[in-house]
Amino acid sequence: MRCPKCGQENQDNTKECFLCNSPLEDIKQSKSKEPVTVQVSKLALIAIILAICGLVLVIPSLSTLRTPRITRVVPDEILLILYFIGFFSLGGAITLGFISFIKIEISGGRKTGRNFAVGAILIPVFTFIFLIWSILVPRTRSVAFDTVCGTNLSGIGKAMLIYANDYDDVLPRAGGRNSIWASHVDYDAPNMYAAYSTDVTGTRGVATITSSFYLLVKYAEVTPKSFICKGDKGVSEYKAPGSTDLIELWDFGTEPWKHVSYALHMPYSSYALTTSSEPGMAVAADRNPWIPSAGWKTKSFTNFNPDGDKNVTRIGNTPCHQDEGQNVLFLDSHVDFKQVSFCGINEDNIYTSWNGTDIRKGKQPVFGNEPEGRTDSLLVN
Repeated sequence: MRCPKCGQENQDNTKECFLCNSPLEDIKQSKSKEPVTVQVSKLALIAIILAICGLVLVIPSLSTLRTPRITRVVPDEILLILYFIGFFSLGGAITLGFISFIKIEISGGRKTGRNFAVGAILIPVFTFIFLIWSILVPRTRSVAFDTVCGTNLSGIGKAMLIYANDYDDVLPRAGGRNSIWASHVDYDAPNMYAAYSTDVTGTRGVATITSSFYLLVKYAEVTPKSFICKGDKGVSEYKAPGSTDLIELWDFGTEPWKHVSYALHMPYSSYALTTSSEPGMAVAADRNPWIPSAGWKTKSFTNFNPDGDKNVTRIGNTPCHQDEGQNVLFLDSHVDFKQVSFCGINEDNIYTSWNGTDIRKGKQPVFGNEPEGRTDSLLVN
C-alpha cells in the first residue's frame, strides 16, 4: 500500500507508514468503499451481432438457392456469396460467444453480457440444426410421398384391368357413346342416363375426368383414398353425404377436383385407350402442371423447354412432388417415377397433345383438347 504523504510502499496489513508514521487504516477503508466498475462485454456484443447477421444471410439465401433458377431475381453468384458470409459469421459468433462467456465468468462481476454470449452460441447452433433439417427432411418426406403415390397408381392400374376385363377391354370411360368432356355431372342421379345426360340409347351426353375414375369406386371396389397423393395440396378424401353408399353415386361430389390428385388419359375422344393400345402409353399420372387445380397455380408453359437444363425441364413436372418428377402408370400396368414429362412413346409429352411434329413439348393443354394420334398420351384432370 502506498503512503499518500510520502509515497512509500508499505505492506497491506500495515497500520502506519514505517517511513513517516502516517496512519494508513483510513486509506484502506476508503479504498474498500470505492464502487466496482461493471461493463458490458464488447466481445459478447460483437458475437451476438455476428450471430444475427449470419442468421439473416444464411436462411434466406439457402431458401432462394433451392427454388428453380428461372424464378430467381438475384444471381446465383451473389446468393452464394451471401450464404458463405452468413455461414462464416455464424462460425465466428460461436467462437467469440464462448470466449466472451469465459471472460465474463472470471471477471468477478466486472463484466456483464452473459445473455448476449449465450445467444451468440445458441443462435448458430439452432441455425445449423435447421439447415440440416431443411435439407434432409423434405427429401425424406418427398420419397415417402413418391412411394405412396406410386402404390396408389399401381392399385388403380390393376383395378382398370379388372374393369376392362368385364367391359370388352375398354378402360374406365364414363358417359355414353360420343359423350364429351364436361366440368360437372349429376353425381347423385338415380341412373346413368340422368347422371351423364345421355339419351335412352346411351349416346351423346357429358362426363368429367373424375367420373371415369369414379367407375373404379363404383364397380371395382377402389376406395376414394386411393385417388389422393399426399404431396398434392387442396385435395381430401371424398366422403359420401349422409348415409349414402358410395356405389350409388356417379362422381366425387359437387367439387370432384378437390378429391382426385391424378390425371387420366383423355377418354372422350376417338383415341381413347383400350387394353390393345400400345403398352407404352401413359394411362394416368400425377396432376397436369398446366391445368388449374384446387391447391396449385398453373405453371408457365412458355418457360418450359424440353431441351433446357434441369431447372427448365422441371417446369413441365407436376408440382405434387416438389417439381422433381411424377409417378406414371403405363398401359402395361407398371408404374415408374419419371423425372421429365416427355416420357411417353418416342419421348411424347404425357401432359400435352402433339403440336405438329413437336411431341416433346406439344401445345398448351386447354379444356376440350384431345390426343392427335394413337400414340399421343394426353393426361388431363
